[in-house]
Amino acid sequence: MWTSEADVVETAPWGPADEPALVCAETEFAQAFHYWRGASSQRYLHSVYSLLGCPALPQANYILVRRHEDGTREALAFGQTKADAVSLNLAHLRHEGAKCGANEVHVHLLADTAGDRTLVEADLAAAHIHRQTDKAIAA
Repeated sequence: MWTSEADVVETAPWGPADEPALVCAETEFAQAFHYWRGASSQRYLHSVYSLLGCPALPQANYILVRRHEDGTREALAFGQTKADAVSLNLAHLRHEGAKCGANEVHVHLLADTAGDRTLVEADLAAAHIHRQTDKAIAA
């Protein structure tokens, strides 16, 4: 059974940008899963790893994230791993994460095809740009 616990204040009409996800509400997994919301309002479930603790991955979507001391998360970059070799995908993630200052990698493994992964990436990136624009206007 999938359940979601939203403890992020909703600031936009399309819902929170990100929210923790609990799997099997009886047991907490130290936020091993997290939802990110796209511009389409679709929520995408991501597995959460530290940048150095991330395993080798197949082709998948990712968000490079900076988790701050207060527990808030800031999305820094959106992308997808494209190599057939899982070790090359891991090297790509760590390199890109180090360049942008990420300390977490959020991985979405549920998009089956390259086309699906491209749509997920575009949806998540568009939502991020929209939120950043809203913040800039409000400031």
